[in-house]
Amino acid sequence: MNPTASLTADQPGLRFYPGYLDREAQAELLAAIRQVLTEAPLFTPRMPKSGRPFSVRMSNCGPFGWTSDEAGYRYSPNHPVTGRRWPPMPDALVAAWQELAEYPARPEACLINYYGTNAKMGLHQDRDEADFTAPVVSLSLGDSCLFRVGGMKRGGPTRSFRLNSGDALVLGGEARLAFHGVDRIQAGSSTLLAEGGRLNLTMRRVTRPRDKGIADWAAAAEVFHE
Repeated sequence: MNPTASLTADQPGLRFYPGYLDREAQAELLAAIRQVLTEAPLFTPRMPKSGRPFSVRMSNCGPFGWTSDEAGYRYSPNHPVTGRRWPPMPDALVAAWQELAEYPARPEACLINYYGTNAKMGLHQDRDEADFTAPVVSLSLGDSCLFRVGGMKRGGPTRSFRLNSGDALVLGGEARLAFHGVDRIQAGSSTLLAEGGRLNLTMRRVTRPRDKGIADWAAAAEVFHE
């Protein structure tokens, strides 16, 4: 691991850690994620109202998982297809959160987004969580992508940079609600995934640590997995 951040000068709260995971750590994390996906297979989320499918496929691990369909965006403790609880979060993910998040409570959801060669993600904000003081911590595995990030308003100026396999990115502080997205995948830029493509692992805190009723639900989900 390489916990040295860059790209912070003009956007406080955006922290980029190139090469955070070395090749061995990437392979170990990938093996753990593949095990998660045997229990919680990838599914195709759909846009609210229109039902248009996303170009990415996704899954989750942890007490909560993020899903999207015609009814809207939301977190749920259950896989939308299998109906089962999400698998527990691998230890390597929790360790990365503890090292990078600078937040006192554990993550409650890790979104697993799989980008094939033609997949992309439009500019959006992550705002379905209860506490925006908790950052979003992401790890990249597999092919590189062109990542775009802007400010707090849609249509404002943006900048792009490349995220490679093993890189980590934190959106926190003033950058927590920054618009961001993935313009394209650079196919063949990594040999980590035998099938090609990119996995983005995005850890989030869903509830406020003091939000007792919901927090108890999260704690119950953790106990369920033990």
